[in-house]
Amino acid sequence: MRLYNTLSRSEEPFSPGPDNTVRMYTCGLTVYARGHIGNFRTFVCVDVLRRTFKYLLGYRVKQVVNFTDVDDRTIAGALKAGMDLRSYTDQYIAAFRDDARSLGLEPAEETPRATDEANLRAMASMIAALDKNGHTYRSDGSIYYRISTLPAYGRLARLDHEGMKDGARVDSDSYAKEDARDFVLWKGHRDGEPSWEFPQLGVTPGRPGWHIECSAMALRLLGESPIDIHAGGVDLIFPHHENEIAQSEGATGKPFSRFWIHVEYLIVDEQKMSKSLGNTYTISDVVAKGFRPSAVRLLLLSAHYRKQLNFTWDSLAAMEESLRRLTDFLARLGAVTRAGMHAEVSARVDEARKQFVDAMQDDLNTAAALGAIFELVRYLNSAIDSGQLGTGDVPGIRDTFAQFDRVLGVLSLRQAEDDRPPVPVDEIERLIEERHAARRRRDFAAADGIRSGLAARGVLLEDSAGATRWKRK
Repeated sequence: MRLYNTLSRSEEPFSPGPDNTVRMYTCGLTVYARGHIGNFRTFVCVDVLRRTFKYLLGYRVKQVVNFTDVDDRTIAGALKAGMDLRSYTDQYIAAFRDDARSLGLEPAEETPRATDEANLRAMASMIAALDKNGHTYRSDGSIYYRISTLPAYGRLARLDHEGMKDGARVDSDSYAKEDARDFVLWKGHRDGEPSWEFPQLGVTPGRPGWHIECSAMALRLLGESPIDIHAGGVDLIFPHHENEIAQSEGATGKPFSRFWIHVEYLIVDEQKMSKSLGNTYTISDVVAKGFRPSAVRLLLLSAHYRKQLNFTWDSLAAMEESLRRLTDFLARLGAVTRAGMHAEVSARVDEARKQFVDAMQDDLNTAAALGAIFELVRYLNSAIDSGQLGTGDVPGIRDTFAQFDRVLGVLSLRQAEDDRPPVPVDEIERLIEERHAARRRRDFAAADGIRSGLAARGVLLEDSAGATRWKRK
């Protein structure tokens, strides 16, 4: 498999570490608000990368996805809400877990919180190591990283060393690219903020800066440097990931991560998401519009992860239609009764499988992989129509689509949604029988009323060959 490495700005062959294991860290949410669809583009793409390693290449995966539950924004949000920090961030962690389940994300092996005691101790130990190696200084009760002590600082973000402000400090957790300055590792105590005390730091109680959190959690949970993959959105390249490298490599003297994978922005109606524009949609917002999370997942995979993706409600409706094409095709396979197997069908299925595998190993090209799937569906639908697909062909086709879905995770998600319809299944089945009875007595108004009533509740009825099947709207 080849992956684009932001550090080298080139595609490189990827192989796992010892024991065929991929050690992967993904920067998770800063839990001061509910995650939006832009956040979840990263998480869905990384989930498919994880699935590609496991189900396509047979690797083991150990993944860490963190929750940043102490930083400038979480503290400000908790103060504004009049809540303690833990309770305030708990609600958004719970919301993330709900949204992740609804989008079919496989659970990561580790989901640490920055304020877990073991993680805070790891941060203090890393700061102590940086101090010992001459990378820090203290001022006003805080500890800062002196960027001039690491000559390679800025190579991930391609920073111009002439523009760096060595000796000028920045206390905020995020800042603009032109403000490459010494950054805070440990913030001295301020009124209204939570604080912790670690005597080895040699300063008064305080709390960690944002950047030290991920460096410490990654190495505590994944082991010695270098880890295999560090992933996140492109917005994290600077300052966050650049500073993670500085901290980790300044403390250990070893490269931090072999590969840096970054997912491009999701824009909305050709505009960047922002609260002022009211376009930072959550999964709940999308569901309230009548769409399903499986369509969101398909949309987020419809473009290559290194290309910007434009979200529109029309594009989401198109994904709903694409999913209907897939599920309707699979349903058609169940109606194939003509006996026999066909060599051409088998050859086309094998070709599509190869195209899919090649695309996924080509820097996770989900757009090309989906293209191969839909082209196969078009061919197989034509084969069914012309009587050139037999019952002997069906098991191999179903197995191939199951292989596709183990990696993409879209069809199984749609099936799970169908298994949880907006109307209880026993009620749907009862109403179908009542509708059949109404039609037998030629009470078509009652039959139409049952059908339209279910449609209004999100359930569509389809009649064919004397039988009725239902599906979600």
